[in-house]
Amino acid sequence: QVQLVESGGGLVQPGGSLRLSCAASGSIASINAMGWYRQAPGKQRVLVAAFTSSGSTIYASAVKGRFTISRDNAKNTVYLQMNNLKPEDTAVYYCNQRIVRWGQTWADDYWGQGTQVTVSS
Repeated sequence: QVQLVESGGGLVQPGGSLRLSCAASGSIASINAMGWYRQAPGKQRVLVAAFTSSGSTIYASAVKGRFTISRDNAKNTVYLQMNNLKPEDTAVYYCNQRIVRWGQTWADDYWGQGTQVTVSS
């Protein structure tokens, strides 16, 4: 089994910062990709930032220059540093990791439980 556990959400004032973490545990042979998505009320889940399978990073235009994705491969953990937060960043944030389990030759997508980020004064 594989489990993703997120932490770090909360309430912050506009202009503030938060750091999200997402740690994967279980029968993990390799991780092909890691990323963060968000879903605002009444809207679809959208990509925020990600490491692709080639190791490059991609960012949504709305967060470029304010958010930074990073990772610790030894800990199977991906982070999202969010600076200069705006009310429109309010959403539930989900991490995603594309993981190959021991004994498998393919990767499956796993999701964290979601963490609420609220930006409000």
